[in-house]
Amino acid sequence: MMLSRKKPAVGPGSGNTVSSAKDSKKKRKLPKLEDFLQMRDYTGAITLAEFNRNSGKGSEETNLWIAYTAFHLGDYKKAMEEYLALTKSEACHPDVWVNLACCYFFLGMYKEGDEMALKGPKSRLQNRLLFHLSHKFNDEKRLMTHHQALQDIIEDQLSLASIHYLRSHYQEAIDIYKRILLDNRDYLALNVYVALCYYKLDYYDVSQEVLAVYLQHYPDSATAVNLKACNHFRLYNGKAAEGELKTLQETASPSFSFAIDLIKHNLVVFRGGEGALQVLPPLVDVIPEARLNLVIYYLRQDDVVEAYNLIKDLEPTTPQEYILKGVVNAALGQEQGSREHLKIAQQYFQLVGGSASECDTIPGRQCMASCFFLLKQFEDVLIYLNSIKSYFYNDDTFNFNYAQAKAAVGNFKEAEEIFLLIQSEKIKNDYTYLSWLARCYIMNHKARPAWELYLKMETSGESFSLLQLIANECYKMGQFYYAAKAFDVLERLDPNPEYWEGKRGACVGIFQQIIAGHEPKETLRDVLQILRNTGNPQVEYIIRTMKKWAKENRFPVS
Repeated sequence: MMLSRKKPAVGPGSGNTVSSAKDSKKKRKLPKLEDFLQMRDYTGAITLAEFNRNSGKGSEETNLWIAYTAFHLGDYKKAMEEYLALTKSEACHPDVWVNLACCYFFLGMYKEGDEMALKGPKSRLQNRLLFHLSHKFNDEKRLMTHHQALQDIIEDQLSLASIHYLRSHYQEAIDIYKRILLDNRDYLALNVYVALCYYKLDYYDVSQEVLAVYLQHYPDSATAVNLKACNHFRLYNGKAAEGELKTLQETASPSFSFAIDLIKHNLVVFRGGEGALQVLPPLVDVIPEARLNLVIYYLRQDDVVEAYNLIKDLEPTTPQEYILKGVVNAALGQEQGSREHLKIAQQYFQLVGGSASECDTIPGRQCMASCFFLLKQFEDVLIYLNSIKSYFYNDDTFNFNYAQAKAAVGNFKEAEEIFLLIQSEKIKNDYTYLSWLARCYIMNHKARPAWELYLKMETSGESFSLLQLIANECYKMGQFYYAAKAFDVLERLDPNPEYWEGKRGACVGIFQQIIAGHEPKETLRDVLQILRNTGNPQVEYIIRTMKKWAKENRFPVS
């Protein structure tokens, strides 16, 4: 403990005078609005501007700056309200109308944005805004008019690149961004746009490389880190992607606030749909992908009707939307036995798979395979699936469809091998899987595993159908022992004369195989027991004949 001091802590002689002549000359310099704007500190700028207005120092210029900073902070509603108040003034600056239109645009109020933009004077900003609005209204003629008015200046070219991106013309957008970057290396944000285009083209590793240039300078950028997380999701898994977003959430820089909804949405995707019903419904009309991901969630939960209700009114404009509408219609068509829905699905798949931009992509080839699958043209299905199978070796859904196509063209050996690669318990308990695998076993002369598939099933309409399949397919393939067993169970479940005829033919077939030495004599005991399960008068004659042969060959059967 310090018990004594040589100098007093405060007062004369302390050496730490509170106010000295030197210090009095130094006055703290108050920040100016221009300083905040120069540093792009829009939070500081709007705080100062609002302080000035509330303290009676405000003016129309102050109001303009508040609207401007609110817009750049992503608070479009506040910016809209400020600009709207300014339009009430007789001395309203004519550019305010276009600025107000920009706010409406970002709020998704395109009709109102269009009306306000047309009230303002002609300018490059007005043309760019109307160019984008024409795209939103799907007005091609008007879009081309504004396209022709674009000039070879950076702002106009960036606007053109964004329209290319929105129309899925990613390579054209990349070309524009790269051309601008050649002359403006310091426009680092363009690297994010280029990376986003490469992401959309499925070049995730290239996207990562380009993105790294920007992240070196701005490691806490919400947009860039989110894109990096999406690349990790595609290249690795959801856990790796979630790790990237966790870092972003911990830093929580000013750029983070506007991206909260996007990050919440992406975390649901990275976690395989966890929390989808809590997070996605409010975002359906905010983030375009939210509707699509909610549809995917419903499909994974086998709620096909809910998925259809969510997507039925969506007018598809991107390949992903066409594909998802195709998948939902295909699922609904198969569930309800609706030819109409299956035809719609086939047309959607054909549109994507046949388009110039998608025909050589993996989703494009999957679409053509799906189209031919619905048309039952399995030779054509295999042409497309063979070209992409190396990308889906461990994908259960792909293998399920691939194996069915192989079996449908008679390649049962390969089909069996592919069916057995499937790990999903849901698929393995599906009747379609069980019936196709049973057929493959039988066609590959492995009737016993097919019979064991039936024994593992619980009694139901599906198990009865599988029994019929085993009985008929085994009979056709000369595997009479299991055909007889199957027909025996069918006859006991349903005394249909056809089942007796099938059992009789199968038992006689086994007897012939025993005589020819193709079946062990011990099998005859089982055959006799199967025959005794029937009260048909023909049974006694058949049993007598078999016993006579056994006696002549000194083989005891009873």
